[in-house]
Amino acid sequence: MFESIAYAAEAVEGAPQVNPLVQFMPIILMFVIFYFLLIRPQQKKAKDLQAMITQLKKGDKVVTTGGILGVVSSLQDDYVVITVGGSDTKIEILKSAIAGLRQ
Repeated sequence: MFESIAYAAEAVEGAPQVNPLVQFMPIILMFVIFYFLLIRPQQKKAKDLQAMITQLKKGDKVVTTGGILGVVSSLQDDYVVITVGGSDTKIEILKSAIAGLRQ
């Protein structure tokens, strides 16, 4: 009975050791794939949006995150005044609420 346990212990001790880097390679590879498919494009899109917001000027047609369409009538430090509708209805919105430009 004890002999079989001893033989089993010897067999386990003789097994080749796997490099820890090889064991973590799939996890590292998944992180690299997530970075290039998810994180990097998100950062690029946010950077492009921030650059567009800093280059706004009077007369630009914009779309807000709430779906409001308007034309920039004046710019301030933190907010933008846009004209919406056919009349002279003006709305003050934060610059961070601008989703993009409209053609």
